[in-house]
Amino acid sequence: MKAMFSGFAAIIIIGVGAYYGLHMLDFSSQDVYSSPNVRLD
Repeated sequence: MKAMFSGFAAIIIIGVGAYYGLHMLDFSSQDVYSSPNVRLD
């Protein structure tokens, strides 16, 4: 049970860290996959 909770905590920490880290580096999917022909509102 302890291993399962530590695994869940690791998944949450990695997910939140990846979300904020990629947004700080401007690697959001909106920035990566849009072209000049796409109008973003």
